[in-house]
Amino acid sequence: MKLPSQFLLSDLLNQTVCSKQGLEYGSGVTGWMYPPVHRLLGWASRPSKLSLKRDVWRLNQLYSITNNISYIIGDPASSDQPTLDRFPTLIDAELFNINQQKLGIVADMLFDVMSGNILYYLVSRSNPKLPGTSRWMLSIDRIQDQQPGIVFSNIDSLNDLPLLKSSIRQEFLTKTREFRSQFQQITQNANTKLEGWLDDRDDFENITHSDSSFRNVSDSFDQSLDDLNITYDDYLTDNSSHNKDEDPWV
Repeated sequence: MKLPSQFLLSDLLNQTVCSKQGLEYGSGVTGWMYPPVHRLLGWASRPSKLSLKRDVWRLNQLYSITNNISYIIGDPASSDQPTLDRFPTLIDAELFNINQQKLGIVADMLFDVMSGNILYYLVSRSNPKLPGTSRWMLSIDRIQDQQPGIVFSNIDSLNDLPLLKSSIRQEFLTKTREFRSQFQQITQNANTKLEGWLDDRDDFENITHSDSSFRNVSDSFDQSLDDLNITYDDYLTDNSSHNKDEDPWV
């Protein structure tokens, strides 16, 4: 299987590291990066849960990725967890806005597999280890400064960033706001139409009650209809017998 062009660090750490000869080196535990240029250099795996030893891999040792296995070439460098904890990284760093207010935590990154260049970071509002938490995309140009464990950005809130992965709670809140907005719009339109109908009705009643000429014309029109009905009925009565006599088929 060929290498993908882009990959998430979290997905790489979830893979089991395996050599071409079939030796397993455990799953990934941490990324190895160089924050000043936003580049991922490699990652470390834990060969045994009972051992403090860590195997460190360069990114260019990765030659294939399957559904749950990362195949590597060459031998790893040996290290331990306390040494890895001293490596500079922006993962789990706190993100602050332009007003020095905490917005969230840098939870993940998307990187170019061939070069190791970090394309963007993923930010979580709360603990990123909680399943189903939302992720916002933090591009490199949004970062103003970085220190160990701290990232300063030029944004005001997480709403200024694109939402890449929405949690169930976030989706519920978004749909609730959309429904509330649609309901308010429907209510406003209904009220406007009702007010317009009531105004037209009031105008019609004012005309019919205050304009005597309108009543006179209406009464005259009704009387004309009555006279027309009487004349037509008389015509039918007067001509019915005459028509019978002259009709040879009756």
